[in-house]
Amino acid sequence: MKNTQTADILRPKTFDDIVGQPHLFGERGVLRRMIEGGRIPNMIFYGPPGVGKTTAAEIIAANSGMSFHRLNATTASLADVKEVISQTGNLFGSGGILLYLDEIQYFNRKQQQSLLEYIEDGRVTLIASTTENPHFYVYNAIISRSSLFEFKPVSAPECARALARALRHLNTEAGTEKTAEPAVLEYVARCAGGDVRRAINLLENAFFVAEDTVTREDVDSFHVRVGNFDDDTHYDLLSCLQKSIRGSDPDAAVFYVAKLLELGELISVCRRLQVIASEDVGLAYPLAAAVTRACCESAKELGMPEARLPLANAAILLATSPKSNSAHDAVNAATEDVRKGLGTAVPPHLQSPLFKGYKYPHDYPNHYVRQQYLPDDLKDRRYYAYGPNKNEAAARAYAEAIGSLKQEKK
Repeated sequence: MKNTQTADILRPKTFDDIVGQPHLFGERGVLRRMIEGGRIPNMIFYGPPGVGKTTAAEIIAANSGMSFHRLNATTASLADVKEVISQTGNLFGSGGILLYLDEIQYFNRKQQQSLLEYIEDGRVTLIASTTENPHFYVYNAIISRSSLFEFKPVSAPECARALARALRHLNTEAGTEKTAEPAVLEYVARCAGGDVRRAINLLENAFFVAEDTVTREDVDSFHVRVGNFDDDTHYDLLSCLQKSIRGSDPDAAVFYVAKLLELGELISVCRRLQVIASEDVGLAYPLAAAVTRACCESAKELGMPEARLPLANAAILLATSPKSNSAHDAVNAATEDVRKGLGTAVPPHLQSPLFKGYKYPHDYPNHYVRQQYLPDDLKDRRYYAYGPNKNEAAARAYAEAIGSLKQEKK
């Protein structure tokens, strides 16, 4: 049995069978509601591998009544597209042509421009997929004529649902009754880093070396890991990563990134690094959040082992950046007042539709005029305190220069 066979056999046939992507295919999922409402526009699916892009296209095609064709841009040419389009004039294309073009980023600009012609005249409805940011790799004119849908890495509990189904299938095929604890299935899912196809392939390999029960040891035969790993270790290591970065230790930071990645924690590392960028570096170096986000997106698209590189970049950048938690403290203080029920009535001059009494700052010197923005019961509240770093010192100096600096907290 080939590694990919089980994943292909178990490919979902309905939206209900898809694991993950509740924002798209859940009961109120936007894509599900649109398709069930009878609308099939040109679409671009983007997200990491193994999260359901191809599966979604096949389900849509099966319910569309259209002639479905699938091409992969890594091997297809414009001639292949023209061959598909030629069917619009025969019986097979009478219901319309639905073309699924996988990895559209591998079509060059000229090829994408030619494809646009067929989209515009209605000869084909396009569903394109890519693991890249479509705004960087897809011709703008195609994007403007398409609906974009982001597919996200599948969470471990959701992925475990697919693995339970795969285990049943493997037992049926092999005539066995092997079992696996739910915790083991979630472990397999975490090792796969949000890629359902990879998770099923890993389980399949472990299944055939297992005796009566698939264990973590069986899984580890095919997945490199370091040391013991459980839920406590998971959170301990992520905490170690954050504390190392907060403590400006790049060596410890990159060590914990490496350790977590070897344990299959790619998605958790990405999430925690993005939290750190805003919580611990924050306004001391605001661009850190954007750089970290780009590194994490790159890592999820690359997958392991290459994902180590952008994540190491992000961790070292954050560890060596100046630190500030001023925004973290400010929003926590504001949240506390909101939860106390304070500030329910906003100032009248900020209320629509008349905004009576509102002063437009751009009409005044330095584009600033003093007026009240917080509700009356909070009008003197000061949540944000400028941090002692270059960026926030510059922001403070600007506030002083225009006269907007509030009184320091007592």
